[in-house]
Formats: sequence, structure tokens, C-alpha cells
Amino acid sequence: MSFVRWLNGRDTMTTMDLQAGAHLHRIAVLGCTGSIGRDALDLAARHPDRLRVATLACNRDVDGLLAAAERFRPDAVAAADPWAAAMLAGRLDGSGVKVVSVVDAATWPTVDVTLVAISGVAGLRPAMAAAEAGKRLALANKESLVAAGATLLRHAQQSGAEILPVDSEHAGLFAALQGVRRGSLRRLWLTASGGPMRGCTAAEVAAATPELALRHPTWPAMGRRITVDTATLLNKGLEVIEAHHLFHADADAIGVVVHPQSVVHAIVELADGSLLMQASRPDMRLPIAFALAYPERWAPPEPAIPPTGLPDLQFQPPDREAFPCLDLAYAALRAGGTAPAVLNGADEVAVARFLAGEFPLGHVPRLLEAVLGQHRGGAGEPDLDEALAADAWARERAAAWRPSAVVRGARR
Repeated sequence: MSFVRWLNGRDTMTTMDLQAGAHLHRIAVLGCTGSIGRDALDLAARHPDRLRVATLACNRDVDGLLAAAERFRPDAVAAADPWAAAMLAGRLDGSGVKVVSVVDAATWPTVDVTLVAISGVAGLRPAMAAAEAGKRLALANKESLVAAGATLLRHAQQSGAEILPVDSEHAGLFAALQGVRRGSLRRLWLTASGGPMRGCTAAEVAAATPELALRHPTWPAMGRRITVDTATLLNKGLEVIEAHHLFHADADAIGVVVHPQSVVHAIVELADGSLLMQASRPDMRLPIAFALAYPERWAPPEPAIPPTGLPDLQFQPPDREAFPCLDLAYAALRAGGTAPAVLNGADEVAVARFLAGEFPLGHVPRLLEAVLGQHRGGAGEPDLDEALAADAWARERAAAWRPSAVVRGARR
């Protein structure tokens, strides 16, 4: 019984529902040159008897992919960018390594587990393809669930695919929910470090420059977009939408709490008032390994934190005035339909414009609010094409937005 099937019909989550996989897990690493992909390859190097890299994919970093291919000898490689794909084909000619599409890399016959660590909505098609093909999907691409979560889960249910989240918060919720009956749940809590702007006033957040917004105190290796999203707390809002799909929880049943130590990743609140917390080092290799090997548990890359070594744990409510993006994400979730896809697409453009120095950080939520205000999508769950169309419309509107202008051209 897969994770998805439990979410769609079982009363209790239990590790006994999933059969232990073969001793050797053959993996596709999509986004192999990013931080999540590099962590996954580190795990493969540490556990050569348990992980075999079957396929690799990148966007444009041909040199990075080729270095990984030389080390791990995959069956096939891919690059999303056409120029990079042509470069790969030329440099691998005669090597025996096939150059394929990213979707083919996700669904390659020798792959057991597809790790989708591609950034942005570009990860949606390969994630959907892996789910349709019945692969175990280790999902580090939150945009797939944000833009078309119901459709992705439906395809996984139909094919028998397993979906396991790689985000540390959702992996923590999954772990904490083991053996818990759905009727016993009251609320799911996602923890947030607070990001680079934690403790700043609304005015300070609004005036922040890219230099300030990229200084994450806990996760310095993250990509630039996700780091900026932690600075606005939109990243946590997108994770709320993820949790809604993964755990079938209404918006009112998903809370966010700021936890600067980043040791507790998720909290499950039960009907009797009990709190179940999942805690570990802030090391993304732990949730990656959990998703790749579940229900197995491997020794951690670094020594575990003993109870006596835990820091003083602090939890505070988020400052919603200083970080309005969090409420924008809740609003998009409640609106449903293509609103989450619009929010995500607009944010990708807004962050790129902010990083290019076009405006300070405070204009990001203003842009998102303007684009969402022009959105007139239906309430039904979008399929792949509808989600991508909404994403494209949002990007166009976000690119046209000016700080003193009203975004025109509502999407119908």
C-alpha cells in the first residue's frame, strides 16, 4: 500500500503498508547539479551497495553533469536546455551513455526511484511522467504539488506509484504520522526558520536588498529563488499548499510556526492535545535518504543530536504584517483551481526581478497580490495543461507589472 493510497483511503499510516524495496535502489537524479541533487549523489557515494545512479538530468550545467556521470556511470543523461542537450550529445558520443529527454530520464526502465529536484514549474512534467509510470517519486519539487497537486496524486494512485516528500517539513510530518489514525488528528504544523529577515520590522523587510535576502542563517546552500522565498515566507506558504495535497488537510488545519533553531521540522497536534515532533539536524541528506530508502533507515551522514545536545527550542507565531506572502499563499489555497499555479508562476518572475535589482523585497508581495487579484480561474483542480497555461499567464502578468501600475488583462 503506497503513501498515496494511504492518503486517499486508509485510516492509519503505518510503515507496514509499504513493502521494503530491493536492497539496491536504482535512482534517477533530476536536478543533479543543484543542492538537493548534490546531496543525493553524496548519499549514493556513501552507500554504493544501496544506491545506484541510473540516470542524471540537469538544466544547463553540462560540466557538472558530466563530472557526475564520470563518477557514477549512469545509463542515460539529460539536459532540459536544448543547447546543453546538444553539448552533452557531442561530448558523450561513443561513450555508451545515452542522451535522452528529461521525461525519459525520469521514467527510464532501470529506474526504481525518481528524485525530482528540478527547480520551479519545469519539474512538473517529469514528476507527472514518473507518477504515471508507477515509479516511486521522491519529490523535492514543491511546484509540482502547488500547481497541479490533485492531478499528480490521481495519476500516482492510478499507477500505484509511491510519493514521498523530500522537503524536510513534509518528510517530518510523514515520519511523525506513522501509526496515527486520521480521526485522531487536529492540526499539522510546519516549522520555519524565519529566513534571512527574521526579527526585522515590516519596513526593514520591505526595503531589503538581494544581498540581505540571500543570507539564510540555517540553509546557506539553497538556491537563490528558494532563499528569497524564505525571506518573504512565501516558501512556507507554498509548503502549506503542499501539505494540503499530501495529507488531505484543509487550510485551517495547517499552521506555521517560526522555529529559529531549525531542529524541529514538523509537529503533529492530536485531538487529545498531544504534540508529536520530528527533530533532527538541519541536513537535507536525511529527508532525501528517507524518501529514497523508506521504510528502511540508514545511519546518518553526521552524528545524530543526542537529547542532551538539543539547543533551547523556541517557537513563535509568524509576523504576518512583515511577511504578507504567507497569507497570500493561504488565500490562493482557499481560492483553489489555478490560483496556486498563478501564485507560483508570478513569484518565480517576481523573485527574478527582485534579484536583478528592479525593486526592493517589499514589492514582491505587492506584485503577487496584483496578479492574484486579476486572476479569474475556475475552482476545479487543473490538469497538467491547465496548470501550465495558468503559470504562463501569471509570468506574463508578473513581467508586465510596474510598482505604480495596475496589472491589466484578467485571465478568464
